[in-house]
Amino acid sequence: MKVFSVFGITQSGKTTTIEKIIREFRKRRYSVGSVKEIHYEQFAIDKDGTNTHRHLMAGSQLVTARGCKETDVLFQRMLRIEEILRFYNHDFVVLEGVTDCNVPKIVTAHNTVELDERIDDTVFAISGRIANDLIEYKGIPVISAVEDIERLADLVERKVFERLPDFPPECCNACGFSCKELGIRILKDEAKREDCVLSDTNIKLLIDGREIDMVPFVQKILYNSVQGVIKELEGYKMGAAVEIRIGGI
Repeated sequence: MKVFSVFGITQSGKTTTIEKIIREFRKRRYSVGSVKEIHYEQFAIDKDGTNTHRHLMAGSQLVTARGCKETDVLFQRMLRIEEILRFYNHDFVVLEGVTDCNVPKIVTAHNTVELDERIDDTVFAISGRIANDLIEYKGIPVISAVEDIERLADLVERKVFERLPDFPPECCNACGFSCKELGIRILKDEAKREDCVLSDTNIKLLIDGREIDMVPFVQKILYNSVQGVIKELEGYKMGAAVEIRIGGI
């Protein structure tokens, strides 16, 4: 799954840029998901007096509203992006207004002052209203999603890679870099996605069918624990593929 974010100041063209990219990717037969960050502190779908709100007030920790045309699952806290993305299994997921995650980014703006306040090494493209005035800024291509969506979508296809984990540097730098640093190097064509050592591991952990990222230290503990048990069993062969399935714990 490839994930990227489009962010910028209000009314700078974020949603229009995302809308155009989604439409273009759907034309190209990709599956696409999206996440919208809402910065209004008082925002809530669940309002006082609704039946779902009454469930919440009674003590329900997870409320689901199922209607004829949609189902809304209401968590009673702000989820981390990593938690939200576990619900997605699409070719591309585009985030709107999200900056606190390790993904490539497109910034939108009205002027260069706004760009200077937001550009960092994770930004690979500029779009939005400023694309009416510029074609490039500080080596970053400026592309209008309205006038040249095919070129912008081509760039996203080329630059956005399979999502990296987002471990703190002290937990894993087996590739020689932090997860964020490796992502930046991939964007600059100085590294490849395959350079993440977690991409080439002989042990995987899946919970409800979803793979869980594990730093090499945890992988080693799990591998040695399993091997220590099964090597004493009849039928064990060195180097054989081993699969363990556990029901609900």
